[in-house]
Amino acid sequence: MARDYLKKAPKTARTDASETRKIVMDILDTIEAGGDQAALDYAKKFDKYEGNVLLTADEIAAAAEKVPQKLRDDIAFAHDNVRRFAETQKSTLSEVQLDVVPGLIAGQKAIPCRAAGCYVPGGRYSHVASAIMTVTTAKVAGVNNITACSPPRPGEGVHPAIVYAANLCGADQILAMGGVQGVAAMTFGLFGLPKADILVGPGNQFVAEAKRILFGRVGIDMIAGPTDSLILADKTADPEIVAVDLVGQAEHGYNSPVWLVTDDRALAEATLTRVPELIEELPELNRDNARAAWRDYGEVILCGDREEMAACSDDYAPEHLTVQAEDLDWWLSRLQCYGSLFLGEETTVAYGDKASGTNHVLPTSQSAKYTGGLSVHKYMKIVTWQRATREGAKRVAEATARISRLEGMEGHARTADVRLAKYFPGENFDLSAAE
Repeated sequence: MARDYLKKAPKTARTDASETRKIVMDILDTIEAGGDQAALDYAKKFDKYEGNVLLTADEIAAAAEKVPQKLRDDIAFAHDNVRRFAETQKSTLSEVQLDVVPGLIAGQKAIPCRAAGCYVPGGRYSHVASAIMTVTTAKVAGVNNITACSPPRPGEGVHPAIVYAANLCGADQILAMGGVQGVAAMTFGLFGLPKADILVGPGNQFVAEAKRILFGRVGIDMIAGPTDSLILADKTADPEIVAVDLVGQAEHGYNSPVWLVTDDRALAEATLTRVPELIEELPELNRDNARAAWRDYGEVILCGDREEMAACSDDYAPEHLTVQAEDLDWWLSRLQCYGSLFLGEETTVAYGDKASGTNHVLPTSQSAKYTGGLSVHKYMKIVTWQRATREGAKRVAEATARISRLEGMEGHARTADVRLAKYFPGENFDLSAAE
């Protein structure tokens, strides 16, 4: 059967970002020209903050004292899970070498970036987990210098739990600066910071646009849009849990899509009834976000069978994908496009967002069709090397000269010619263009 939209979103997460781009470009240009003072001026304007922007050891220690022991324990638990998972990921990378031909060796090395800038949102919500996810993976990857950057609150500074988490996870510096100015400070090496080789972490549309503009000068984890989540559920799923999980992700923001794909009409209709009820039970700020997200971006899609459900999911390529259905191994084998997969009722997206070990910095807006989320691999460059004996390179030199001449690249050809002439004097080689 064709997909039946019991609820169709009137909007999509893709919006015209031209005005945002202009604003961000102007800020970046001003800060690059004006340096530290320009960044401080924007911090005063946007963050409403005039305190110390590069936290001292005493300020970090004072922040830690404000964090309750139980929360410290929870942060340590989450950090340990993320660290061990990242270490396991890193173990999948190995340095290899191959004897391409006798006397010619080619190899691969994995080299971490020298400096990383980790952006940790701290506006509407204090994203302690983002500090854990971004800083821990950079540390495990072997990045030499890690800056954590988070928006300060007026008169208060960065949330103490964010400071504590960033320091515990291995940040070398903590910058009390938000938005575009924080991203710019890490990129341009302001306030004595090393210039970042890579920028990572979630943020609002201005942070995302700044990363988009700066990509090329620095690496980025990904170009992120609003967070999105999809649930695949069959007749065995618990409608209450499905509805709660949808609402839990809708509270991220007014434009955060949440989708239910099912082959069971009764489940779909129960969810359509229950989600609005659960939204009204949330605290005010969360309620406003979830209400708008569900109204404008939420969808409920009825499919004919599980294969059609899986195909629909792959088309949406969600950032977060939950399966609450029979035969979880089938789904694990079949599904191809997602940022992170949560199999079974016993796990949920919030676990991955906060503490289970997998990373919550994930591809949005269908970019899961071509990339995965943040991991130690994002901080590492896979580079190659080669070494040869003169005899080992002989055949390669001949092929290189002929292919180069066929392409019209005489200079390339001559770099092979000169070596053949030096290493094998008296030998005659046919180095004319390959035919």
